[in-house]
Amino acid sequence: MKSSLNAARRRWDLDEARTDVVDVLVVGLGVTGAGAALDAASRGLSVAAVDAHDLAFGTSRWSSKLIHGGLRYLASGQVGVAWESAVERDALLRFTAPHLVAAHPYLLPLTPDVPRARAAALMAGYRMGDALRAAAGTPRRLLPGPSRLAAGRALALAPSLRADGLRGALLSWDGRVVDDARLVVALARTAAAHGARILTRCRALALSGDGARVRDELTGEEFDIRARAVINATGVWAGELTPSVVLRPSRGTHLVLRPGALGELRAGLHVPIPGERARFALVLPQADGRIYAGLTDEPLDGPIPDVPEAPESDVTFLLDVIGTALDRPLRRSDVAGAFAGLRPLVDTVETAETASGQAGGRTADLSRRHVVLRSPDGVVTIVGGKLTTYRRMAEDAVDAACPHARASRTARLPLVGAGPVRPGTPGRLARRYGSEAWAVRDLMREDPDLAEPVALGITRAELVWAVRHEGALDAADLLDRRTRIGLVAEDRAAALSAAEAALAYS
Repeated sequence: MKSSLNAARRRWDLDEARTDVVDVLVVGLGVTGAGAALDAASRGLSVAAVDAHDLAFGTSRWSSKLIHGGLRYLASGQVGVAWESAVERDALLRFTAPHLVAAHPYLLPLTPDVPRARAAALMAGYRMGDALRAAAGTPRRLLPGPSRLAAGRALALAPSLRADGLRGALLSWDGRVVDDARLVVALARTAAAHGARILTRCRALALSGDGARVRDELTGEEFDIRARAVINATGVWAGELTPSVVLRPSRGTHLVLRPGALGELRAGLHVPIPGERARFALVLPQADGRIYAGLTDEPLDGPIPDVPEAPESDVTFLLDVIGTALDRPLRRSDVAGAFAGLRPLVDTVETAETASGQAGGRTADLSRRHVVLRSPDGVVTIVGGKLTTYRRMAEDAVDAACPHARASRTARLPLVGAGPVRPGTPGRLARRYGSEAWAVRDLMREDPDLAEPVALGITRAELVWAVRHEGALDAADLLDRRTRIGLVAEDRAAALSAAEAALAYS
């Protein structure tokens, strides 16, 4: 299939990239870079896209998995950001990735820590968010409106809530992607189907307005990729290739709670952070039984690591905050793992002063608006923003890099897997593969051994599919990005042999 990414296609595309001059070179294959590759390729431009590691290796796999309408930005007066978020959420829900993105319910428990006046203000905010939903054209059948629940109903959805003093809960709905890394894979494969050369393990060493010096990380060979336009979409690492770009990275930590840690949780939770007006800890139940809990927002000083670590202080903070709403406080033993991502926040006097009243404010107060920058040598850099608005970020970057290209098509362009799902397809496969789920099942029919579960219900067939069609080149690609088995160390260890066998499967 034209969208397949694998080792053989990588070798072919590398050979072509050494000799051709492409219209656009995209550096970075997180959600924004993969989105830019698709945006440019779908306009009919020739594209090469490189990443030093793998698809979704950086920030894009460490998000909260929320595709949200920007309610928090409304609360801080960033109406434009909130509107952009609502519009882009609508595109994902209705057109581009309905197999990966769906509505999910969230409860904000009305504990004694939430005064009645604040509860009324929060509900007013939810209703404003619902008005944005309607203005963006998202139908209620895809994204229901907010409501207030009685205490009994709230406890039915979240039995682990503390009943004592509970006045009920505010119920809201927002978008959520089944797996942020899978969204990036779908973008990259769709770009490939439009002719883009997707080159992982290919590190950009230096950029200029007419290309880049790159190194094949698998062989050590260095060569030049020539291009008429260059987009730096490396996120928090953008300044390493374009020194004029100045960012203030912030670290966001999530916990991975063991299945059952919060009972039969049927909705996410928004738990107010003490002392904060518009920040909440999030509790996000996953289809595999795990529960993600986050999110911190702490400035990162010093060198930027490839894979950030979640400090124990973040773990303690999140356990304490979430525990304020629970009948039984979470224990450290409830935490099976943790992960941290780095946000590429743009630090300008304007954004810092607008948010906090003085320059140099907290990273939690910096705007999530994205910025397109052009360096003196012509390299276009896209930074800031968030997962939900990746498509608009990509469009703006390509518009800046290729001002004479035809208009963007991606607002209504379905990603790989967005077609009809065959009747009888298991729900878990449908949510992860959409219309391609039948092809994954065909692998199991051809070889029944591939139907064997590896972990979290994931089968050997899914690992083989990732090697053949999703660009997985090693076990880490399979366990840490094509699946999320690797978020828990013991699960990763148990699945390692299956991942290695999938790489060797003919």
